[in-house]
Amino acid sequence: MPAAAAAPISAASEMLAPLDLAFWNIESAEHPMHLGALGVFAADAADAADGAPGSARRAADLLIARAATVEGLRMRIRGVWLPVGGAVREEAPGFDPRRHVHLAPAARDFHAAAGELMERPLDRERPPWEAHVLPGPDGTSFAVLFKFHHALADGLRALTLAAGVMDPQPAPPPRARRAVPEQRPGARHWLPGPLGLLNPRALNVAVRRTLGEVGQALDIGASVARATWGVRSAPALTSDATGTRRTAGAVLDLDDVHRIRKRAGGTVNDVLIALVAGALRRWLDERGEDGEDGAVLDDVAPRALIPVSRRRPRAGQPQGNRLSGYLVRLPVGEQDPLARLRTVRTAMDRNKDAGPTRGAGAVALLADHVPPLGHRLGGPVVAQAARLLFDILVTSVPLPSLGLTLDGCPLTEVYPFAPLAQGQSLAVAVSTYRGRVHFGLVADAEAVPDLDRLTAALHEELKELTEAVRA
Repeated sequence: MPAAAAAPISAASEMLAPLDLAFWNIESAEHPMHLGALGVFAADAADAADGAPGSARRAADLLIARAATVEGLRMRIRGVWLPVGGAVREEAPGFDPRRHVHLAPAARDFHAAAGELMERPLDRERPPWEAHVLPGPDGTSFAVLFKFHHALADGLRALTLAAGVMDPQPAPPPRARRAVPEQRPGARHWLPGPLGLLNPRALNVAVRRTLGEVGQALDIGASVARATWGVRSAPALTSDATGTRRTAGAVLDLDDVHRIRKRAGGTVNDVLIALVAGALRRWLDERGEDGEDGAVLDDVAPRALIPVSRRRPRAGQPQGNRLSGYLVRLPVGEQDPLARLRTVRTAMDRNKDAGPTRGAGAVALLADHVPPLGHRLGGPVVAQAARLLFDILVTSVPLPSLGLTLDGCPLTEVYPFAPLAQGQSLAVAVSTYRGRVHFGLVADAEAVPDLDRLTAALHEELKELTEAVRA
């Protein structure tokens, strides 16, 4: 896909972090690498009474006005001469938010409209984001679909950018700051840059750090290889790229999830992953699909990649995506819902004990060891390798507990959408908002025409797991 022409780095530019550069280069027209969120708002009461799209129109105007004031929304991505294959994030000259915010025709089904919009790649010549305002059919509600390129923002950063165009929220009370011990004079004994190598201590630290990074890369590579052994996935979770998209959403009661957690143990995240595993079992069983090589469903254990944020700002380093992940084999073949939860809990505990820098799920960290030109040349190859590493993405996107509003209209539902890796047909994102759990599902529309059936299976699985813990 075309990108802004390469040019020298300006003083106001910031080099893309290695993982951001990887996301930028693995994208294709058939497989865009943007994430999204569909927010549903209750319209103004007067508009609802008239059945008019006035609230949606005012919301679009407000988004245009506020987008101009959010610095992150004015940033484009541009290739540079040096380092070869590198790219920078910089403010776009002549930024016009009206080219990014669009008022769409009234939509009878917000998810159907969102699926069509998620198919379209973002314009790589401009700041890579869009907001589509979708009026409801009767004026009682409207929706906003935000799209952000993964090279511009991860889930947390996208939330921050989207919050910048929402109505202002009351500031939280200040938190007590922990005292930081004063740095003793002379505590640092090395010089920055090449001159630092003249200091024996700095040279020793640099050598040990390099050896540690090489060892970490080899360990991750070996774990990736082991993760491909004996894998029993399902044809429904892998597909050839068609470029089509379908979205769906499910809303569950967070109190029900907490009751399961208190009785069965583990974390809320463990319960949510177990719900996904159980819903997949129901969905695949109804489809009449066996596993690969004719394996029966009881042998299926697809690999789920669970992203883990490692955002730790450091002076002098590009501030972008810092992700690792856990790789978990979903116990789709297990018939007992409580046993599925125990299996997920054990697997997550094992991953946490190992930490986010080890194991096959930490494959994203390998991006730090690849030079910019390697990302540029190897992007298409890496994009096709996703199905070898994992079968489905299951990610969690944090949301504020305070109620969000846009032009005074309250946000009632919010469905996060994760990018869909090439060769995979389904991705799951989860957010908790105001006492409810929102599942956002993105699928290849041709491979998964029955996505709504999977959302129904999530509700059925919650009911069965609730009954199981009561028993």
